[in-house]
Amino acid sequence: MDKFKAALVLAGVGDALGYRNFSRENNALGAKIQQELKEIGGLENLVLSPDKWPVSDNTLMHMATAEAVITDYWCLEDLYRELVKRYVDAVDKLSGRRPDPATIEGCRELKPDNHLLAWHTPFNEKGFLGSLCTALFVAYAIQGKPLAQWGREMMKVVPMAEEYCKKTIRHMAEYQEHWFYFEAKWQFYLEEREINEENQNQPVFPANYDAEEREKTYRRWSSEGRGGRRGHDAPMIAYDALMGCGGDWTELCNRSMFHGGESAATGSIAGCLFGLVYGLSKVPKGLYQDLEQRERLEFLGENLYRLSMEEK
Repeated sequence: MDKFKAALVLAGVGDALGYRNFSRENNALGAKIQQELKEIGGLENLVLSPDKWPVSDNTLMHMATAEAVITDYWCLEDLYRELVKRYVDAVDKLSGRRPDPATIEGCRELKPDNHLLAWHTPFNEKGFLGSLCTALFVAYAIQGKPLAQWGREMMKVVPMAEEYCKKTIRHMAEYQEHWFYFEAKWQFYLEEREINEENQNQPVFPANYDAEEREKTYRRWSSEGRGGRRGHDAPMIAYDALMGCGGDWTELCNRSMFHGGESAATGSIAGCLFGLVYGLSKVPKGLYQDLEQRERLEFLGENLYRLSMEEK
């Protein structure tokens, strides 16, 4: 249970650290952010207060998803409608947080009062694949799979998801190039880290992989020059940081939360996965004791754990 709670809380911590404020998330590079932290005493002396270090729309939508999942729904259609209600409610509360336009766009057509069409939205293959990848990584963390295997295992599932979508989504052929792009990017990444083959279980990182080099790498992985902006590279950056940090929380933060891209998104994913793998023991208490929504996040983590333990 503790690791489930840690996953939800550290997802919020990663979001808050990566988000900080709108101007920093969109402008500052990793080296500058790390220097600023050193000047105030480093992560060990930092306290994430809600007024100065708020969570972004990432955490509020994450919470909305968890709140829907723990309800007593009896079929997937009921769950989808519950998700819609909570997403619409969450979006209404985002004023003042400068939410990602993609969040607003993704929820704009949701109709919670329409019983038949409540959860029908245009299919977004970029977001879908990123969500699938992240969900699989969460499952692998819970199962205790070795980190280096996650990417390979995920690549085995993507074709299965594609076959399912071909049967359920009209005009699926229009999305084929995006599926190919996602798979190609991930295959390239796994080869770059030398973990694409079944017997390769030790990722290889460049000899020099400091903040400046990571910025270059993340931009190269990106489809639009902004690391973590799309579904393929947000979980990729988080996964890379988790493998490269060696269980060190500060190093995870440097790699996933302190860079010039969508650091709130990558930080949230990385924080969640770190919590599932390592728990809270390696994280300074100041980063989560006053975290915005901490008690609710702990409650959701506890209930998700209990739900996972129920007999199916």
